[in-house]
Amino acid sequence: MYVYAVTDAGRSGELAAVPGVTGAPVRRITADGLTAVVSTVDGTEFGEEALRRNLEDLTWLEQVARAHHGVVGAVARQGPAAPLRLATVYFGDDNVRALLGEHRARFAAALDRIRGRAEWGVKAYGRPQADEPTVTAPGAGPGTNYLMRRRAERDRAARSLQAARDQAGRVHERLAGLAVASRVYPPQDPRLSGRRDEMVLNAAYLVPGGDGDAVRGLVDSCDAPALRLELTGPWAPYSFAGLDDT
Repeated sequence: MYVYAVTDAGRSGELAAVPGVTGAPVRRITADGLTAVVSTVDGTEFGEEALRRNLEDLTWLEQVARAHHGVVGAVARQGPAAPLRLATVYFGDDNVRALLGEHRARFAAALDRIRGRAEWGVKAYGRPQADEPTVTAPGAGPGTNYLMRRRAERDRAARSLQAARDQAGRVHERLAGLAVASRVYPPQDPRLSGRRDEMVLNAAYLVPGGDGDAVRGLVDSCDAPALRLELTGPWAPYSFAGLDDT
């Protein structure tokens, strides 16, 4: 059983049209007042040894991640959903029921924490600043002037980066003030972000469901000339639904 998420028991929204991983049908397993959303998958592809190999295959990983996210998103639109990690697999319905029973209190706490709330993501990138006048020393030779220009460029880049970090800190403080909880993550590798500019903020915010306009308005109105801001969401609250969150 591939397990996508856990939600409240009694949810009966339609999931039959939502394709699971490898196109497998999605269904529910209920026990102890909770429901796990699952698909039956082939052990030759999702068994322990096969998973080790497949998780190194970026094409396979992307397909599974997209399907996983699609199912979690469909569940979250019907009520609170605590997503499980990608490729969480149990052998049989009874083992899934045992999971729900063993961790009932922790799942219930996670669902209560995210109930009626959504996750928004904000990334901030340093914006290149306007060039300053070229520094030269009258009478100095070409080598000296070259070194002076290089030093001035490094100093200008350092000032620009510090300004971006300072402004990103203020943006984060304002967004965290709107949120019930927030998480700051390490900057993404430029190969993942697809941007050459340096990322200076990578954060998630857990926001009451009706406050999305306030988040958009705050980001749109931020006085942060050293930044490019990127807002995403609302998402299922992956960052705040873990069993170990406090």
